[in-house]
Amino acid sequence: MNAIISASELASELAGENPPVLLDVRWQLSLAKSAGEPPFDGRAEYEAGHLPGAVYVDLDRELASAPGAHGRHPLPDLAEFGAAMRRSGVSSGTPVVVYDGGQGWAAARAWWLLRWTGHPDVRVLDGGLPTWVGPLETSVPTPAEGDFEPAPATTGLLDADGAAALARSGLLLDARAGERYRGEVEPIDRVGGHIPGAVSAPTNENIGPDGRFLSAEELADRFKSLGASEGTEIGVYCGSGVSAAHQVLALAAAGIPAALYVGSWSEWSSDPSRPVAVGPDPQ
Repeated sequence: MNAIISASELASELAGENPPVLLDVRWQLSLAKSAGEPPFDGRAEYEAGHLPGAVYVDLDRELASAPGAHGRHPLPDLAEFGAAMRRSGVSSGTPVVVYDGGQGWAAARAWWLLRWTGHPDVRVLDGGLPTWVGPLETSVPTPAEGDFEPAPATTGLLDADGAAALARSGLLLDARAGERYRGEVEPIDRVGGHIPGAVSAPTNENIGPDGRFLSAEELADRFKSLGASEGTEIGVYCGSGVSAAHQVLALAAAGIPAALYVGSWSEWSSDPSRPVAVGPDPQ
């Protein structure tokens, strides 16, 4: 099953006999704002206009637990996550399509969580809301309660020790911008740099000028050039397990399975005992 869906395909499915549940996960990374500039408000953006029937999902509250020792966006409490998905109308037998404001990171986080916890049919709207050409609505729907019960997989998730080991035995991709990987700048976390052995693979290089994913063939070629080969175990991390989910999605679109280190650099760098590499060399 393809992990992404185009706007035209979505419009067709919404008009069909088994329309997908729509989840709106608009979100932006919150950095220090200039004086007087309000923070991004995903719910307000949703209420100003969303795909017909879409339900808003709050990444910080429903797709993650509170920041702490395990990073800025640790895994959510799975009972609370399941309840949030059921409130949103998610059932195991109904397809789900997730979208955001276009960057794709937040939608990918929802996609990854639903897939990792056992939902069989989840896709991300390629290019997000800007690709939609149909009408939007402002009314907030009240969907029928879903029946989805999270059942986490035994694979596909890395902790700090697993990420460190994979950097030596397989391929660990760092999805952050190159300057953060190299340690030249670090606007958020305690220290800059990367996990020793990790390979720089900025998420934005999975996307074309139109804001959509590169073709499956182009993505496969990209990841092959980074060291992905048949039989290689692959993991991905970023700052806090959000943009890395987008990288896992890109890998899935290319037919390549990969695990996610959810704690990512925000967890790794918080422990002074963990090694840090700087510069363009993985080691």
